[in-house]
Amino acid sequence: MLGGSVFFGLFAAAFLAATIVPFSSEVVLATALTTSGQPWPALIAVATAGNVLGSIVNWCLGRAMAGERAVRFIRIKRENLARAERWYHRWGRWSLLLSWAPIIGDPLTIVAGFLRESLWFFVPVVIVAKAGRYLAVAAITAGLV
Repeated sequence: MLGGSVFFGLFAAAFLAATIVPFSSEVVLATALTTSGQPWPALIAVATAGNVLGSIVNWCLGRAMAGERAVRFIRIKRENLARAERWYHRWGRWSLLLSWAPIIGDPLTIVAGFLRESLWFFVPVVIVAKAGRYLAVAAITAGLV
């Protein structure tokens, strides 16, 4: 039963860490890697899944604020919004590879939703970024780096 609670706790920590809630899932993962006895690929997969799901929630929040709502409630001019969307889709969408980064990563996922990034593009890029971070944490924890 302990194994299930380790996975649930890790998933919850990773999910919260991806939202605007200030939380660090790296410490939870490192602890699980060193003390739980669970296979490291499973721990990395669970952490990645929780973190990506949290990023999808951020994307949904951004998406909910986009378009006419932004024009009406945030008072963004339509032409400025259109210009930002064009710039983001041309140059900024690959910035999602930085979604793993502290401080800027979570807001990037909200902005992606706000600027109507396709979920089909968003999810695979965020998976690569988040899995890469957790692989790095595992390598550091194992003393490989």
